[in-house]
Amino acid sequence: MDKYLVINAGSSSLKFSLYEMPTEKLLINGYFEKIGFEDSFWTVKINGDKIRKEGYLVNHGDAVSIMIDELISNKIINSLNEICGVGHRVLHGGEIYSESVEITDKVLNDIVDLTKFGPLHHPGEIAGIKAMMDKLPNVKQVAVIDTAFHQTIPRDNYMYAVPYEWYLKYKVRKYGFHGTSHKYLTEYMKRELNKDNVNLIICHVGSGASISCIKDGKCYNTTMGLTPLDGLVMGTRSGSIDPSILKYVMDETGKDIDEIMDDLNKKSGLLGICGKNDFRDMLTMKLDGDENGILAYNMFRDSIIKYIGEYYFQLDGLVDAIVFSAGVLENNILLREDLVNKLSKVMGISIDRDSNNNIGFGCELDTGVITSKDSRIPVWVVPTNEEIMILRDTVKIINNK
Repeated sequence: MDKYLVINAGSSSLKFSLYEMPTEKLLINGYFEKIGFEDSFWTVKINGDKIRKEGYLVNHGDAVSIMIDELISNKIINSLNEICGVGHRVLHGGEIYSESVEITDKVLNDIVDLTKFGPLHHPGEIAGIKAMMDKLPNVKQVAVIDTAFHQTIPRDNYMYAVPYEWYLKYKVRKYGFHGTSHKYLTEYMKRELNKDNVNLIICHVGSGASISCIKDGKCYNTTMGLTPLDGLVMGTRSGSIDPSILKYVMDETGKDIDEIMDDLNKKSGLLGICGKNDFRDMLTMKLDGDENGILAYNMFRDSIIKYIGEYYFQLDGLVDAIVFSAGVLENNILLREDLVNKLSKVMGISIDRDSNNNIGFGCELDTGVITSKDSRIPVWVVPTNEEIMILRDTVKIINNK
């Protein structure tokens, strides 16, 4: 059986999973945290057991060395020769990459150059790639790029109405994110509906959130833009706002642009409105009658409705399915029902409460249709699986070489 690693590196973290192919069996996974800090630690999960260990991890190379030790000491592999490939999650591919790609010197240099679009994510991802290439120099590495799936968006939808030279000189345009998730869900629905040219509205709603419009099986539009800040109200991100707000608040507060961007990325969204960034905490506030909890819930819900409506019209109403996914929509029964009820008159859909109440965390099912059989458009709940998508792309790229 062939074995493949999936790596998701952050600025001070590194997640890993080892899979066996072709069964896609997860053999072991782990998470290194606080890399570069004296209180760094890691957890490893194997056979249902979770083990926590501590130790100073100077850099990502230290994390990779310990990861390899864990693979061997737990007898997951006997030698590094058993690893056939490594798939890395990479945030931004710009206009260069429209699909996953084997990492060469040129590809790595491109990822470094694209750090200007992903300054928070790329440094950690690059460190993870370099560490893996150093420890496994003979193993092929693949970049699975978050923006790639959205590169089919037509020009009408990815351009901004700003000076055209901003695009020509600086590549200012919509790129979209969560592409690995949206790709996984699109491929899943193609199989379920037995149709390649599907029209879908996919709602990936967790702490970060985005909606994609899928036309004829390809991404036609999406809510996130040049960066992941655009679009929906999120856990800590503002989503779409009037850009004039930035200058106004800078003038009023004396903050610089970096401080304002930090506020919009880390102190806005649900957190900014009600003081809680976790949807579950905000929902508790709403149910307790807290005024700001109710306000945050309504703004969050209505931002989802807004883009579903926009994409419904972009697809001329010819929608094969609406898909609810990611942490919030996979598990929150109340929000799902509220969304369907808000859409019911326009889209000719109605909630099947029994089905909806039976899907999610602690329920009997994790996947299924939550609308009635006579609904014009089915609404599906489908758990996303970005790791499996990274795995599949990695295997495909390596075996096609």
